[in-house]
Amino acid sequence: MAIYRNRISPIKPTDAVDYKDIDLLRKFITEQGKILPKRSTGLTSKQQKKLTKAIKQARILSLLPFLNKD
Repeated sequence: MAIYRNRISPIKPTDAVDYKDIDLLRKFITEQGKILPKRSTGLTSKQQKKLTKAIKQARILSLLPFLNKD
């Protein structure tokens, strides 16, 4: 029998995910610039999809890097 723990989402369901909120988006990408998966962020499916779209839009507008070359 597996016991699952309910995760609390880091973003409230009423909060909008916006591509201009760079500080929030940076929390969900790795040092290399990859988007973290849903299982490690603790977001719902809807929130993860909105977050992914926002990150990709911010990358296209050069607000976030596609990859960090260090």
